[in-house]
Amino acid sequence: MPHSPISIVGILPARWGSTRFPGKPLHLILGKPLVQHVWEQCRKCRKLDDLVIATDDERIRFAAEGFGAKVIMTSSEHPTGTDRIAEALLSLPHATHVVNVQGDEPLIDPALVDELAATMAANPLLDMATAANPLSPDDPAVSDVNVVKVVTSLTGKALYFSRSPLPFFRNTVEGLPVLRHKGIYAYRREFIERFVTWPPSPLERAESLEQLRALENGASIQVLLTDDASPGVDTPEQAQAISLILSQNIS
Repeated sequence: MPHSPISIVGILPARWGSTRFPGKPLHLILGKPLVQHVWEQCRKCRKLDDLVIATDDERIRFAAEGFGAKVIMTSSEHPTGTDRIAEALLSLPHATHVVNVQGDEPLIDPALVDELAATMAANPLLDMATAANPLSPDDPAVSDVNVVKVVTSLTGKALYFSRSPLPFFRNTVEGLPVLRHKGIYAYRREFIERFVTWPPSPLERAESLEQLRALENGASIQVLLTDDASPGVDTPEQAQAISLILSQNIS
């Protein structure tokens, strides 16, 4: 039986009701909505066959269509971004793989998105791929609960994600970095369809990290190491910092 052709779609989930930053996707940075900056970075990708914004809010839809994006409307009741993507996939029957780029990563490296897409296309048995960048042990981010850390196997598969410092260095190990997890994922379509049928898992509920649901159900997650240390936007203060970085890049 012939295989279906691979079709990789980039989806940017963008919801209005962020607890810490309501209306975040439309927060203006240098005159453009935050989500537009992310979309423009993804438009530079070479491995994506399609690119859409999945949202639950008409204000975001109106703005996104205004700057030329394809938009899929989804329910406002989804507990996670993955659930939102699963609903969006119902409107994308051609998609075999998805790259989930968080709508608050305006400095995301297009080459990293392409690398994740290529990794999934080349590994038909892989459930998910994500990325992480090294931190120095004395970086304040190591102990910041808003910064997710990950540890991997010797083959680069994720072993655990945590908001706590990870690993705990009882002994100094030369060359073992702390890895900051970047909020970008690539998946096989079939895996997403299974994932959303599983109830929230114990470790997921403890850490409030949905990727732990995948690990607790035996999924394989390849972690790509990257030098891309670009920050996301979780607060208005971080948006101001991103604005400064972008204005320096322009000048």
